[in-house]
Amino acid sequence: MATQVAARRRFSFLRITIALQTLTIFLQAVSAGLLLTSSYGETLHSAGARVMYGASMLYLLAAVLAWKPGGGSPRPVWHASGFLVLASVQVVLGIAHIPSVHLPLGVLMFGLSLLALARR
Repeated sequence: MATQVAARRRFSFLRITIALQTLTIFLQAVSAGLLLTSSYGETLHSAGARVMYGASMLYLLAAVLAWKPGGGSPRPVWHASGFLVLASVQVVLGIAHIPSVHLPLGVLMFGLSLLALARR
């Protein structure tokens, strides 16, 4: 019984971190629009990038915590690692001002994050 409660708690923490990551990626799209139309958009987009990257790291941590103690499938860890790699590439592309790859990658990340959320 205690094992089921612990597994459910880890599962919900993993789901919450995926939802947080999805929300931060969506907010990055909103702040990208503000970047084009307002003077404070760049500040919001830059701060949002840090928050989104942190959410990706938190997702990886939650995936490891859900996998290791229970001995479940390592698949969520691989998914979270992939998101962290994509987030790293996204940050580099944003700093390098390469919107032709940065924007489509952001859309892809949002779609993949939604898919991960729907699967949990």
